[in-house]
Amino acid sequence: MELRDIEYFAVVAEHGHLGRAAETLGLSTPALSKSLRRLEKEMQAKLVTRTPKGVELTPEGSALLAHVRPLRLSLQDIAREIADLSEGRAGHLRLGCAPGAADYLLPAAVSVLLRDAPDVTVSVMSEGEPVMLAALRSGQLELLLFNHSTPPYEGIIQEYLYTDEFVVYASTKHRLAKLGRVEIADLAQERWAIPALDGFSHKRLIRTFEDNGLPPPLVRLVGGPIQTRFQAIGSSHLLGIAPRRMVRQVAPRLRLTEIMVKELVWIRDVGVHYRKDAYLSPAARRFIEILKTRAKEIAKDG
Repeated sequence: MELRDIEYFAVVAEHGHLGRAAETLGLSTPALSKSLRRLEKEMQAKLVTRTPKGVELTPEGSALLAHVRPLRLSLQDIAREIADLSEGRAGHLRLGCAPGAADYLLPAAVSVLLRDAPDVTVSVMSEGEPVMLAALRSGQLELLLFNHSTPPYEGIIQEYLYTDEFVVYASTKHRLAKLGRVEIADLAQERWAIPALDGFSHKRLIRTFEDNGLPPPLVRLVGGPIQTRFQAIGSSHLLGIAPRRMVRQVAPRLRLTEIMVKELVWIRDVGVHYRKDAYLSPAARRFIEILKTRAKEIAKDG
C-alpha cells in the first residue's frame, strides 16, 4: 500500500468526483482511476461506487477514510517538524483568535514573540467559532486563542489563560447613560455595534433578548478593530458590549460609560487550544509561554 494512493483516495472522497479530484491533484482521470484500483486491490475491498453525479464511498471506503484523516494530519505534523529541524528555524505560527482576544491579548503577545524570535512568521485567522474549530481540527491552524469550553472540545487540549467580564457601554451622551437603573426591556429598540456575527457577544445578546421576550437586537456595525467600534460608539447612539477592563481603559478619552444591565454582565473564560498529540512548532510553544505570562499580567491588573 502506497501513501500516495491513500492521499489520492482522500481527495476523491473530499470531492465525490474523479474528474474534479484529478484536476485538484494535477493528474489525468485515468491515472487517478488506476491509483484507486491499486488501492482497492491492496485493501481487497471496493472503496467507491459510481453514481450519476460522481462517486460515493462504500462502507469499506468510509471506514478507510476515518483512519486516513488522522494519518494525513500526522504526516503534515511530521513534515513541519522535519522542516523546522532541517532549516534551523523557529517556524511559522498559524494562529486563530476570537475577536475579543484578538483586540486585547494578541497584539502584545505577538510583539513579544517577534521581538524574541525575529525570524518567525505569523498568520492570524479571526472568524466565527465553527470555522476556526474546523481549521484547528484539520491542521490549518496550530493554536486557537478562544473561549475556554466546559467540557473541552473532543480531541482538543485547552489551557486556561484568564477571565473576562463583559459589560454594555455607550457614549456619555446616550440617553441610557442618564438613567440610574437600566432594565433589559429598555434596550429593545437600541442599535448595536458588535465584533462579529455569530461570535460570543452576538450569540449571548440574541439569547438574552429571547429569554426576556424581546425581538433580536438591531445590529448596525459589525467587525473591524475594537478601537473603531469604541470611537463609533463614543460619537453616536450605538451600544456595544466588551470586556470591562478594555472599556475602562478608553472610557475617559473617548467619553464612554458603562450601562449597567444585570442580564448583560457576562463572564467568559479564555484559553489557548491545540490538537491533542499534535506537533507544536518552537514558535507555538514559545507563544503559549508568552500568552500565559501576559494572562498573569491581565489578572493582576484586574
